[in-house]
Amino acid sequence: MFERFTKDAREVVQGAVEQAERARSSSVDAEHVLLALLDREGSRASFALASLGLSGERKQSVRDAVAAARRRAGLSQAETDALAGLGIDVSEIVARVEEVHGIGAMSGDRKDKGWWSGRRTFSRDAKGILERSLRTAVARGDRHIGDEHLLLALTAGPGVPAETLAAHGVTHESLLRVLYGGGEAKAG
Repeated sequence: MFERFTKDAREVVQGAVEQAERARSSSVDAEHVLLALLDREGSRASFALASLGLSGERKQSVRDAVAAARRRAGLSQAETDALAGLGIDVSEIVARVEEVHGIGAMSGDRKDKGWWSGRRTFSRDAKGILERSLRTAVARGDRHIGDEHLLLALTAGPGVPAETLAAHGVTHESLLRVLYGGGEAKAG
């Protein structure tokens, strides 16, 4: 499948691996793909994000939201709200775990452990993003998978990346309008 990736898409995948390494995570997650996309400049995905108002401080806001979700063990805000409806206060659970085990203990990152020297695997969600990007490219009649297909794949399913981007005005529909529908779209 990777032979169909453009240079930009390959750089996003490599950037996701580097994001996982910096976080000392043993696997590459969908959130790492999103963070790698946010670092891109001069590509179709970066153009689409900028067209929807996601640049500068707003990109940092997305990074902060992803970090907050990782602190909640990867739970999306919707999942956190659903648990709250059942009387489960995720913030309280995180606070208690971090009180005993340290800040970020629920993130899955390995900050307090030895350096992970093995090859990082892709989590089920990250693999799903790669597969969905292929299906997106094929459905659009594109011969290659670009970073814009990775971005579209992130917004097409549930989870922290899609929820975070939607909260910042970047939805699957708005991306489709920017990328394929004349270049104009309204945020949200």
